[in-house]
Amino acid sequence: MAGFAGLTFLALCLPFLGAVVAPALTRALGHNAAWLLALVPALAFLHFATFLPAIAGGGSVVAGFDWVPSLDLRFSWLLDGLSLTFALLITGIGALIVLYAGGYLKGHADQGRFFSFIFLFMGSMLGLVVSNGLLMLFVFWELTSITSFLLIGFDHRREASRRAALQALVVTGGGGLALLAGLLLIWNLTGSTELSQLLTSDDRLRASPLYLVVLILVLGGAFTKSAQFPFHFWLPNAMEAPTPVSAYLHSATMVKAGVYLLMRLNPVMGGTEAWEIILPVFGGATLLVGTLLAIRQTDLKLKLAYTTVSSLGLLVMLTGFGSPYAVEAAVLYLVAHSLFKGALFMVAGIIDHETGTRDITRLRGLRAAMPLTFVTALGAAISMGGLPPFFGFLAKEEIYTALAHGDLRSITFTVVAVIGNALMFAVAFAVALKPFLGTLSKTPNKPHEAPPLLWLGPVVLALLGLAFALFSNLSHAYVSSPMATAVKGRETTISISLEPHLGLPLALSLLTVVIGIVVYWQLDRARFAMSIVMRALGPGPNHGFDSFIGGLVTFAYAVTRFLQPGRLRTYTTVTFVCLGATLLIPAFQYGELPSMPSWPVDIQWHEAAIFLISVIGLAAVVAARDRLTAIVSLGIQGFAVALIFLLFGAPDLAFTQFMVETLSVVILALVMTRLKLSVTDRRPPARMVVDATIAIACGLGFALFLMRTTEAPLDARLTDFFNHYSKLIAHGANVVNVILVDFRGTDTFGEIAVVTISGLAILALVRLQAGTERKLVDDAPDHPADIGVKR
Repeated sequence: MAGFAGLTFLALCLPFLGAVVAPALTRALGHNAAWLLALVPALAFLHFATFLPAIAGGGSVVAGFDWVPSLDLRFSWLLDGLSLTFALLITGIGALIVLYAGGYLKGHADQGRFFSFIFLFMGSMLGLVVSNGLLMLFVFWELTSITSFLLIGFDHRREASRRAALQALVVTGGGGLALLAGLLLIWNLTGSTELSQLLTSDDRLRASPLYLVVLILVLGGAFTKSAQFPFHFWLPNAMEAPTPVSAYLHSATMVKAGVYLLMRLNPVMGGTEAWEIILPVFGGATLLVGTLLAIRQTDLKLKLAYTTVSSLGLLVMLTGFGSPYAVEAAVLYLVAHSLFKGALFMVAGIIDHETGTRDITRLRGLRAAMPLTFVTALGAAISMGGLPPFFGFLAKEEIYTALAHGDLRSITFTVVAVIGNALMFAVAFAVALKPFLGTLSKTPNKPHEAPPLLWLGPVVLALLGLAFALFSNLSHAYVSSPMATAVKGRETTISISLEPHLGLPLALSLLTVVIGIVVYWQLDRARFAMSIVMRALGPGPNHGFDSFIGGLVTFAYAVTRFLQPGRLRTYTTVTFVCLGATLLIPAFQYGELPSMPSWPVDIQWHEAAIFLISVIGLAAVVAARDRLTAIVSLGIQGFAVALIFLLFGAPDLAFTQFMVETLSVVILALVMTRLKLSVTDRRPPARMVVDATIAIACGLGFALFLMRTTEAPLDARLTDFFNHYSKLIAHGANVVNVILVDFRGTDTFGEIAVVTISGLAILALVRLQAGTERKLVDDAPDHPADIGVKR
């Protein structure tokens, strides 16, 4: 079992290893490196496929190793019907995407970098869906945001790509912070650090008075990740990424992460009134908004992107609907969507790659030049349209079975589903038919069939959509039913097949097809009508995001100018005011003042002499007429402190203090000779009073703090530890030295590194200034008569 757990860990690491070798392999083999690189996700797919029989039999696999045992944190993974299905989709479609990217980016100068990014993204998403630990899940959740930023902004020379990448990162990153707060609350309320523990906690989370807070925070993460209204705008803009990214992003990975999270938490958070109101309402709104905006587009990728938004809305709506068969419908539609949407995106990329355009209004008659692409697109569109004999038909039938009931709520969401599915039907066949039928139109490039690296992926996905429906008994047994069982938290069996089932669901399917055909027939008018509506509505969330970022930058600039005005005196003053307030206010407010010593104080004459020297030094600093004298006088204070250390039995500390004071005075004196400062202190009297008050407050605060600290009983455990083990373990008799170079050796090394880096920076600045001065001297005229002579 331990060996099998090791293989699973290796499978999780394979994409990250692929990211390391991809650039070098691409430099050596060019685009043909895709054939070898595709083996990375393919091997991971084969490993996860070996779990299918055990998971189908009702089991689950939990394994891993300790991470931070003191906090009960483990690096562990959970494989059940839900996570295994996602793992297979991520690795299986990932292998096809790698091959597709090999052909699509053939000859691209940064193809190796692209492969590296796609593998990092794949590994992050794979880690997310199999994570058992809550913290591990969040880490991979954020990694998907970061790696998608790299992929969306791959063509970083284009402003649109940079904007889309930043927008995706801001939206999903902000949702990630909300999710982190939600996961921490779940941890606090249930005491569970792992999903496998949480899923057996019954109603503990639902019964908590903080349930609604947790729900809102979790939905904040899920809705931003899965582009739910009103956070839907980032997903279509992500189409600035190359088509392989779009196909992978929309079919099996990041955009479904939010849906995965909702499905994963459904057994412990679902079934409540809030859950069954918020999810269907926002999901239904997203379904309608996505399909209506898809009708308006003319770019093939944008049309498909908006239908992805609508499909995610449908999945969220079904996950939260709460009726019998709703979860089963969501499971079936998720698998079907992964297959047909991945295929259609790759088809759109093939059309763009071979013709030079994705504008549906400029594409006609490609069927003869690209017959295989046409058949593939048609198969995927049939599944997306919910027609037999593809898997999408089974999903749509189950959707209407789940929604079609007699109450007002069910009727409302059934109408929403019919409208959304009908519009998706129209968009699917617009993408699959309009570019291929009719008379061949002129395109920037002469159309021809794509090479195998490009058509292999969509063909496989389209055929899988057909095979999953034809052999539905097997697909349900190994995929759909185990997945539904994990989402529901109880044994569930899905049995729907291609056999006709007369009744209301079939009637609703026929109504969907009729409406879809009408919209397809009048697609140009529908597009024009949507354009009028969008102009009437004015700027949407996308414009709102730009306004928000602009306002945020303006606010940040104002705050920065207030807090960082560029005056060292202001920084110093604020720092010491805060320091004095921190020391004094708690002491007076909470009664933590030390007890004052009785008078007269018992003090030896030589100790009094040292204090007198310190006072004389202080008077010399205050009375100094120039800065250099003040700096030298300041050293008297440090030497007096060093003498006190020496008298009280700390010669090492005294020696260190002597060295620090000596070097400080020397360095400050040298710096003073380089800075162009006035010789005397020209502060006005009012300013000097303020500075003196701040200085006295800080000094008094430290004095009171140290006096209060020394009144507390000394905990000698550390002293005893160091005294006992310094000689025994570190073989050193000088305890202070052993602490610095052994027990705190890493800390000391870090301090030395900081000093070294600071010294190098200072040296660079000094050399830069010296070089500038030499250049000014060299550029100066040798003689007044040379002024005006061109050199």
